Amino acid sequence: MAERIPIIKFRDFLLVSIQIEVHDKLVVNLQSDLAAAISKTGVHGVLIDISTVEIVDSFVGRMLASVAAVGQLLGAETVVVGIQPAIAITLVELGLTLDGVHTALDTESGMELLTRFTKNNHDHSET
Repeated sequence: MAERIPIIKFRDFLLVSIQIEVHDKLVVNLQSDLAAAISKTGVHGVLIDISTVEIVDSFVGRMLASVAAVGQLLGAETVVVGIQPAIAITLVELGLTLDGVHTALDTESGMELLTRFTKNNHDHSET
């Protein structure tokens, strides 16, 4: 069976904690698995923790942005947490701005951000 990153439902969010070395096939699988999980659960927020990721290439960087875009199209805001300084520098050097990807320093800050996003979306849907 192909290697997969676990996706866990927690309250109204999906949590993805990447605890293994990422490679192209793994990130492609994550994109399709996450799209299916958002569609199945109807959540409005996704938190992706990459705090243990040490190396990101241009493909993985673009796929992170793509994962967030897919989430948004399915009605779920995505927050990436735990970006290490070396990863941030690499992404900038590669010219990857990760448009549409919200970031936070840690899981707690990311959950607060998602809570605000989903509350704002819920408030706007009631008007």
